[in-house]
Amino acid sequence: MGNTTSVQAEASDSAQKPATTAPAPGSKPKKICCACPDTKKLRDDCIVQNGEDACGKLIEAHLKCLRAEGFSV
Repeated sequence: MGNTTSVQAEASDSAQKPATTAPAPGSKPKKICCACPDTKKLRDDCIVQNGEDACGKLIEAHLKCLRAEGFSV
């Protein structure tokens, strides 16, 4: 029963705070290469097909995702 209160408090805290790369006790920190796989794939595919100059929006979307994950890029 005591766990219910702490779980609710944690859920509300995570909804208000942005994600960070600080690892939870006993877990490994997320690596930048593994963060945001969806935006990374779209960005990489665009760069290969069209060149970096044509993919500014996808590059920026990936950087925004990485920042949301707590990376300083």
